[in-house]
Amino acid sequence: MTREAQGMELSLDDLFSELLLARSPAQRLAMSADMFSTAKSLACAGILAEHGPVSPGELRALVFRRLYEQDFSESEIARIIHSWKAA
Repeated sequence: MTREAQGMELSLDDLFSELLLARSPAQRLAMSADMFSTAKSLACAGILAEHGPVSPGELRALVFRRLYEQDFSESEIARIIHSWKAA
C-alpha cells in the first residue's frame, strides 16, 4: 500500500526518492551519466562565453577546474592538468 493510500502526504523529496528507486540500477546509472554529460556541456558553454574561443586542451583544463576545484587542492589540479600535457 502506498503512503498516499494510507493517508500520508509525500514530500517532494520522498516522491523523488520513490520514483528514482523504482528504476533499475542500470537506469539510475544511465540517468547519472546523462546528468554529468549535461553538467559538462553547461560548463563548456559558460567557459566559452567567459573566455571566448580556446583550444581543446585549454577547454578540457578549464572544465576540469570548474567541475573539480572543490575536490582537489590547487597543486593537485595543476599536477593533473600538467600530466595531460605530458602524455
